[in-house]
Amino acid sequence: MNKKMNEELQALIDKATAGDKNALETLIAGVQDIVFNLSLRMLGTFADAEDAAQDILLKIITHLSSFRGDSSFTTWVFSIAVNHLKNYKKHMFAHYPLSFEYYGNDIENGKIQDVPDLTQDVEKEILAEELKMSCTNVMLQCLDMESRCIFILGTMFKIDSRIAGDILEMTPEAYRQRLSRIRKKMADFLGQYCGEYGRGKCKCKDRVNYAIQSHRLNPLQLDYTAAAEIPVQTMIDVKNAMEDIDDLSQDFSFCKSYQSPERMKHMIQEFLDSTLLSIIQKP
Repeated sequence: MNKKMNEELQALIDKATAGDKNALETLIAGVQDIVFNLSLRMLGTFADAEDAAQDILLKIITHLSSFRGDSSFTTWVFSIAVNHLKNYKKHMFAHYPLSFEYYGNDIENGKIQDVPDLTQDVEKEILAEELKMSCTNVMLQCLDMESRCIFILGTMFKIDSRIAGDILEMTPEAYRQRLSRIRKKMADFLGQYCGEYGRGKCKCKDRVNYAIQSHRLNPLQLDYTAAAEIPVQTMIDVKNAMEDIDDLSQDFSFCKSYQSPERMKHMIQEFLDSTLLSIIQKP
C-alpha cells in the first residue's frame, strides 16, 4: 500500500481503538469476508466457518489496540485467523477426519446406482453444482491442518511467500517447497478421480442422490449456490494489500470466494452495538 493509504488506515485504527464505532465497523467490514473464506476452506462447512469467523472477528476487535503496524493490517488479521484456526477443535472434521485414501475408495466403490431419487424436486443441475463446490472444499480436509493452511494461503489468496512464511513461522523457501508438493498432491488426486476437474470417473451429477443419502448434501440447504460470490479482483486486491512480492498462483477454480453470511454479519453488528465495545479502547 502507498504511504497515503497506510496513513488513512492507521488513522482509522486509531479512531477505532479510541472508541469510534463507525471506524471499527469500517475496519471489520473490510476483513470479514477474508476471515470467513479462510475459515470455510480450513474447516469445510459453512456452519463451522461462521462460528469460527465470529470468534476470530471478536478476537480482532478485542486485540485491535495491540496492532503496531509492523506488518500490513491484512497480514495481522491473517496471522490472528490462522493461529485461531490451527487450534480450532469444534468443527465437524476434527471429530471425523478424512484422508485421500478414504475419499478415493468412496469414489471407486460407492454404490451410487442403488440409490433412489432423493432430490425433492430440486433441479439436479443445481444440486450437482452444490455438490461440486462442497466436495472440493471438503477434499481439503484430507490435508493435515498446516498443509491445508499452506495450500489455501498460496492458492486461494495467492499470498507472497515471505508474508505467508511469517504467518506460518517458516522460511519463504520452506513455504514454497511445501506449497509446490501440496499442490501436486491435490492436482494428482483431482486428475485421478475427479471428472469435473480431471480425467476421473467421478461426476457430480451422477452422485447427487448418493450424496443426499449419505448426508453430504441437503437439497433444502444449498449453502454454496445460495451464497454471493466475490469477484476475483477483490482477492487480488487483498493480495496487493499484503505487499505482494512474487506470484506462485495456480488455477484451482473451485477456490471461489463468498460474501459473509448475513447471520454472521448480524452477530458482529449486535456486538458492536453493545456496551462491550468499550473493551477495545486504549487504556
